[in-house]
Amino acid sequence: MAAKPPYPTLSTEAAFDELLVTLVLGGDRAAGDRLAARWHPRLLRTARRLTGDGDAARQAAQESWLAIWRGLPTLREPARFAPWAFGIVRRKCVDDLRQTAAARSRSSEVEVDTIEAASTPVDALAIRQAFASLSPDHRLAAHLHFVEGLTLAEIAEVQAVPLGTAKSRLFHARRQLKQALGDDTTGDTQ
Repeated sequence: MAAKPPYPTLSTEAAFDELLVTLVLGGDRAAGDRLAARWHPRLLRTARRLTGDGDAARQAAQESWLAIWRGLPTLREPARFAPWAFGIVRRKCVDDLRQTAAARSRSSEVEVDTIEAASTPVDALAIRQAFASLSPDHRLAAHLHFVEGLTLAEIAEVQAVPLGTAKSRLFHARRQLKQALGDDTTGDTQ
């Protein structure tokens, strides 16, 4: 068995994001534009998944970018940009949902975004319905893992929960998605 390196390894994309953040902190506007171009679609997709509404998602993503630009100098580890940014989006979406609920006092029908990975429109519909059936916490954990590719530690950081809770949420989301999509495999492992 190979020995584990004494330092954490970064993926190429994470290293590039870390470089962009470092350049932005140094005053490089072009790096800021590149960082926004790379991350806006992902943050918007996550906001859409959380809010269920395209307009609310765009507003939450925009507000998130304002908070990101204001808070970037406080980011201690530029390599942690992804979970930090997703955490901001999560908080903005939660705030938006609370405001909407208070304003309406009655919930409205949730619109779910398109799943690009589905091979057919029928598959896309089934996946959207399966995601919509999850609780908000499970839905976010599944989205961050399956769509955004975050690790369990990053998901725990985004959701501000212990690692074990993130692992449990992802486990239950995976099981519910399998059941909803008709895959009744019982030997589920984490």
